[in-house]
Amino acid sequence: MTLRLVITGTDTDVGKTVFAAALTDALSGYYWKPVQSGLEGERDSETVRRLGQIAAHHILPEAYRLTTPASPHLAARIDSVTIRPDSLSPPAIDAPLVIEGAGGLMVPLTDQTIFADVFARWRIPVVLCARTGLGTINHTLLSLEALRARSIPVIGVAFIGDDEADTQGTIAALGQVSVLGRLPRLNPLTPDALRQAFRMNFDVDRFREVPA
Repeated sequence: MTLRLVITGTDTDVGKTVFAAALTDALSGYYWKPVQSGLEGERDSETVRRLGQIAAHHILPEAYRLTTPASPHLAARIDSVTIRPDSLSPPAIDAPLVIEGAGGLMVPLTDQTIFADVFARWRIPVVLCARTGLGTINHTLLSLEALRARSIPVIGVAFIGDDEADTQGTIAALGQVSVLGRLPRLNPLTPDALRQAFRMNFDVDRFREVPA
């Protein structure tokens, strides 16, 4: 079976796009962002291509590109675009595919649908990206509850930020979840630094394990 993974976060600006770039590179895979809100500056797909040094044809086009930098449901309304969640289906490719959501699980895609609803329909294993800073225990445990309530398979949590051993251990224990590793904040953030940090802190084979 072809490997497919969804990358989601506990919140916005957690660092999941940077993580997705590193994972796509490590898997020699393809990347797909179903919905992009905000087109000024570098899009997430362009960030992944640059930081992961991903071949252009491995970056799949977004299903929806929304001009307004806002939650997709609001951006679509402002842009006069109708998002049809039922039409969103992962591209069929014979290679690993990394799919990145927008913000967190409860981000509205439309006025009636959140991203978690789409992930529940797909039943694709999820990697939950979480920051290590203050507030992450609450956000991460709530996100894990939301995933399990919808029977969405979870590969594990990927932490991003400074080492916080107690926080990470508490989430692992209370959330009964595997910790896949921790990606430190990189300064400068370059493709080479990202590749090296990912390889030092993560075992790529763990992302190939299908949750029971």
